[in-house]
Amino acid sequence: MFRTSAPESTAGSEVPAVPVDSALTHGLKQRHLSMIALGGVIGAGLFVGSGAGIASAGPSIVLAYAVSGLLVMFVMRMLGEMSAANPASGSFSVHAERAFGPWAGFTAGWSFWVLLSVAVGLEGIGAAQIVTGWLPGTPEWAWVALFMAVFLGTNLAAVRNFGEFEFWFAALKVAAITLFLVLGVLAILGVLPGTDAPGRANLTGDGGFLPHGSNGFVIGLLASVFAYGGLETVTIAAAESENPVQGVAKAVRTAMWRIALFYVGSMAVIVTLVPWDDPKVATVGPFYATLDHLGIAGAAEIMRVVIFVALLSAMNANIYGASRMACSLVARGQGPKALGRVTSGVPRNAVLVSSVFGFLCVLLSYWRPEDVFPWLLNMIGAVILVVWIFIAFSQLRLRSRLEQEAPEKLVVRMWLFPAGTVLALLAMAGIFVLMLRQPDTRDQLLATGVLTAVLIVIGAVRQRRAAASGASGTGAVES
Repeated sequence: MFRTSAPESTAGSEVPAVPVDSALTHGLKQRHLSMIALGGVIGAGLFVGSGAGIASAGPSIVLAYAVSGLLVMFVMRMLGEMSAANPASGSFSVHAERAFGPWAGFTAGWSFWVLLSVAVGLEGIGAAQIVTGWLPGTPEWAWVALFMAVFLGTNLAAVRNFGEFEFWFAALKVAAITLFLVLGVLAILGVLPGTDAPGRANLTGDGGFLPHGSNGFVIGLLASVFAYGGLETVTIAAAESENPVQGVAKAVRTAMWRIALFYVGSMAVIVTLVPWDDPKVATVGPFYATLDHLGIAGAAEIMRVVIFVALLSAMNANIYGASRMACSLVARGQGPKALGRVTSGVPRNAVLVSSVFGFLCVLLSYWRPEDVFPWLLNMIGAVILVVWIFIAFSQLRLRSRLEQEAPEKLVVRMWLFPAGTVLALLAMAGIFVLMLRQPDTRDQLLATGVLTAVLIVIGAVRQRRAAASGASGTGAVES
């Protein structure tokens, strides 16, 4: 059911062949992939999480999002280069295995699976809280169960159902933030009825551009880094699209303007129109605070609907991404065979297990809110940085191999290679240092470090045992 690619060598040693997905269908159309790429950068973290960053960094949050956005562009360029050359539903996990062996693919893949599965639970809780605000007295857990059931159903069916849901979710998010930016720009120019041009008053007054100094900027920078999580899903979905190579290439090449417009642009509009220390920015969200400042009727409800859609979209995408990552790992001999069973082009067992794990996280938030659930949150806090580091090191090794063996596959090329990749790695190391300095993020980093270390050990032991028994560790799996 899975075929393997030709063996690739690295540093004079043989790396086992990595299976290429063939059982999965190619049910995603280019319009699905394009909208997934567009909507993937617009998450609940942007609408809600950015408020804390603004409260800490003030107007300098624009610079924070620009700096972290540049790093994300580099990461996406690296990932795009490898994914266009070798499309696979395991994405960066497959690339890490090609570069360094099964232990690397195991660590990158299962850590990302844990991240997505826990995130499904968090998003379900957030969406349920919004609904219970609309319908007081209804049980929160029942709404979470309903959302989980709906997206479990869509992901158990053909992949085109997932694509169709994401298409319309993404379309709504893109339309909402585009309208927000248009209204904001008109208000800044002073041509929106009932508003006066604010000038630079909110950017340079009340403490200046850096009201809390460098420490406030650092907190805002860390908040902005983690707001970008989720961009990787498009390279996972590309493996099931009609034209994986073209889809990945297009998504990566348009990443720059999407990040600049949606993230940096929206932050610039917010801090120009609204004083950064307005209590509403941190309590009810910066987008609501801006719409309310502009006198937009029903601003609170408008933003609740948008955030609700963003949360549902994230749930759908994360169940999909987790199931495909699990299926890919199993296909490479990195997990229970039952998870790799593909029926009608869908890894249904992987979908079920990923959803159950997400719902288990919801139950833990009710049963053990004081210890187990916070520990889970800390554990996944810095996983995305671990994934990015695997992406960078993998691209650094695989690029030279591709140039020698198959230069025609380099449809997308990393900028300024190898200096650009090294620069990105240094930036990631700098983020780790900044996280260690901040009490709130230090625990996240340490917990993620424990998870990563455990997975590395398990992956290395499995690889050694496979080598000792004469097995490749990445053999084909019967579905």
